[in-house]
Amino acid sequence: MEVPGWLETLAGRVARTPVPPVMRPPASGGRPAAVLLLFGEGPFGPDVLLIQRSSRGRTHAGQPAFPGGGVDPEDGGPVAAALREAAEETGLDPAGVHVVGTMPELYVSRSDNRVTPVLAWWHTPCAVHAASPDEVESVERVPIRELVDPANRLRLRHPSGHSGPAFRVRGLLVWGFTAGVLDGVLAGSGFALPWDRSRVEDLPPDVLNLASR
Repeated sequence: MEVPGWLETLAGRVARTPVPPVMRPPASGGRPAAVLLLFGEGPFGPDVLLIQRSSRGRTHAGQPAFPGGGVDPEDGGPVAAALREAAEETGLDPAGVHVVGTMPELYVSRSDNRVTPVLAWWHTPCAVHAASPDEVESVERVPIRELVDPANRLRLRHPSGHSGPAFRVRGLLVWGFTAGVLDGVLAGSGFALPWDRSRVEDLPPDVLNLASR
């Protein structure tokens, strides 16, 4: 299947999007990492692959996320790392994936990672599952139409006072880095719909406790 026009347009836009000051990588330091933003055509239209990290994890425990992880020396770069990590975490067959482009590097201070988001099209989908139970609790293909539904969108407020975009979809509460990237990607793809940005809720205590490990 050919890469859809909206994804090619998105890849061109995000490659040129300035990185917000709070997410600009430091001049030195930070571990290179990559995540895979894998889009496909599912039974409910375009969708994106998300995982829920294990609640036993050391960082970002229990959080929905894109498949991904650190870039190892043998990877040779973020694209190979994102595909390798996705295969390890979800059982994904990289042969069914076409990489469309990458986004600028983003810094996640909580884990000291310099993350390169890799945009890809799932031209030949395969069955996926929590292939690494110590790291991943579940895997979900989330339809774009559910992510952009105004009823599923809100802002979550951290005790520090900072608030950011979030999504409630498929039993997942998507927030933090992943929700921020999704928010920008949905806007750049042209799928985003107007939603009530004044809808602000406090970060649930159980989610906060896991995140603060």
